[in-house]
Amino acid sequence: MFSACLINDPSSDPGVYVKFKYRSEAALFDLGEIYRLQPRQILRVKHIFISHTHMDHFIGFDHLLRICLGRDMHISLFGPPGFTKNVEGKLTAYTWNLVGNYTNDFVLRVTEVSETQVTTTNFSCRGAFSPEPGVTGKFDGTLIDNNNFTLNAVFLDHKIPILAFALKEQTHVNIMKNVLEEMGLPRGGWLVDLKDAVRRGEPDDLPIRVRWKGGREKTVLLGELKKITRTTEGQKISYIADAVYSSNNARKIVKLAKDSDILFIEAPFLDKDCKTATEKYHLTAKQAGHLAGMAEVKNIRTFHFSPKYKGREDLLKNEALDAFRSSLSGNPPA
Repeated sequence: MFSACLINDPSSDPGVYVKFKYRSEAALFDLGEIYRLQPRQILRVKHIFISHTHMDHFIGFDHLLRICLGRDMHISLFGPPGFTKNVEGKLTAYTWNLVGNYTNDFVLRVTEVSETQVTTTNFSCRGAFSPEPGVTGKFDGTLIDNNNFTLNAVFLDHKIPILAFALKEQTHVNIMKNVLEEMGLPRGGWLVDLKDAVRRGEPDDLPIRVRWKGGREKTVLLGELKKITRTTEGQKISYIADAVYSSNNARKIVKLAKDSDILFIEAPFLDKDCKTATEKYHLTAKQAGHLAGMAEVKNIRTFHFSPKYKGREDLLKNEALDAFRSSLSGNPPA
């Protein structure tokens, strides 16, 4: 279901673009410079998960705003304490006297996360992006739980509280093309409806509309159509940015990222520069690799390399990979 990649090279601004396969949707982890994304990619974005609002993690907000303005879109953004004011500050930097009569209404749904609760505030283009009264709820570690995916988050220490995220597909539903052809059924958008029904656990007597190009349709019961599906464990992607190495952070990272298919994790410094990393509240590449190994992830993607290693980025990648591969005991690095 997911296709995930770094937006920039590992030495540039942090950010991961997650495309939802078979859906015209995408999500972002962090919002640094996003000029490398095509407008069509940005217009897919429905959810943005911000670890914190240091400039290199949030400067892309203005570009996103410019691309989306005037379109009928709703984007949900999630961020740590103070996030609503950060977004409001961005929006109040501009004059919005001409947007009241826009045909389309671009809406930002901003959720600020604290240790125990979430508060969601809407900013509407037609309302000149004035904040609407916020709605508050409890936070138990899960920010989104729908039929397609869950999004869990934990707080880490970067001398300020920052958020780390794990995105997990509920159930991966594959279509067996050979069985589809044997049943004389077409490929197409109706298969998305079928997958959704399987994920929701709908009853076998649920009617599903099968649609052909040209307008032909027929209804088939879900129980019959299950023959063309195969379900497997959902894909999981985790994202860790800007966190000091500590026992508390390590415990939270390992638990959050456990069994991830891909772990995106910062690795700004080599282990020989561990003192600098600690002073700046960042991980070393070795620490990142060990944490990935302890979490038993399948793949590790390192990023957020310090500019001091310009031209020597392979040293960071290799140190993280070596630590990842050798981390069999589950013990944290010394």
